Amino acid sequence: MLRQIKPRNARSKRALEKMQPKVVENPKTALFLRGTKCSQVVMDAMNDLYAMRLPFAKKFSKKNDIAPPFESVQSFEFFSEKNDASLLLFGTTSKKRPHMITFVRTFGHKVLDMLELHVDPDTFRSLNQFNGKKFTVGQRPMVVFSGTAWDSPVANEYTMAKSLLTDFFCNRDQADAIDVEGLQYIVSLAVEEESSASESNGSGSSSKAKPRIRLRVYTIRTKRSGGRLPRVEVDEIGPRMDFRVGRMQPPDEDMLKEAMRNPKGTEERTKKNITTDALGYKIGRVHLGRQDLSQLQTRKLKGLKRSRDVASDDGMEDIVDDEEPKRSKK
Repeated sequence: MLRQIKPRNARSKRALEKMQPKVVENPKTALFLRGTKCSQVVMDAMNDLYAMRLPFAKKFSKKNDIAPPFESVQSFEFFSEKNDASLLLFGTTSKKRPHMITFVRTFGHKVLDMLELHVDPDTFRSLNQFNGKKFTVGQRPMVVFSGTAWDSPVANEYTMAKSLLTDFFCNRDQADAIDVEGLQYIVSLAVEEESSASESNGSGSSSKAKPRIRLRVYTIRTKRSGGRLPRVEVDEIGPRMDFRVGRMQPPDEDMLKEAMRNPKGTEERTKKNITTDALGYKIGRVHLGRQDLSQLQTRKLKGLKRSRDVASDDGMEDIVDDEEPKRSKK
């Protein structure tokens, strides 16, 4: 851990205040690292991911003689605090685990969870191998998850991959309104079904095969359709990556509970006796005390009045005339 030193000037003080916890956190910064052995496929893949993450990204151009995160996390926690980065991507290559990118997520500059994704070199296509219009820096992508593996009720590699990839692509500044013209490209993340994954790997390894994650990026083109709504077409602009999931480290329960805790003052106070039905209508419930119906004022009708020829209990005629006397005409 870094030493807590007192700031010497206003610039360092502002930098330390920026790193302090806030009610509304800043967008997460992703730090890209590579080990001493890194293949060209992993380097190109990380360069493309770095271009999609800008401007909230930092990249180390030199090789770092550090151990992989599943062996030691001290270096990654140091780089996380030094660069104020909550997401780290580490690329390396070995004989046992070739073309590997490790996603590391931290909380309070401590490692929260990790996941390994192996890049398929046969189907990989970099961003420069595609022609056409490219996305610009700072554009918000539309992320689409397709496949049954993403919605597994049991936490596994794919649910963690969905959380990490959502954090990687969708973590931006909160916007009050979105301009439809600014939504110009789509990030599609699809998972193969288990049957198709087994067939693609042959009959010998069908029981151990895991579905692959396919990353595709498309740009949107709108054309005239003759109606009110335009005709939408998509063109692939790259990069194209196929991932195979590897080792994973789930988050600690106590640390995850602390990371998911909402700060005080941000939660909306629930209003008592007010509910919303399935159609969206607001329904309120009012509690009243016990009412005395004998003193309830009812509507005065002529049919409810006592007749003039009926005598009252004390022997006198009960003459009821609530109507005002008629005015005499002049």
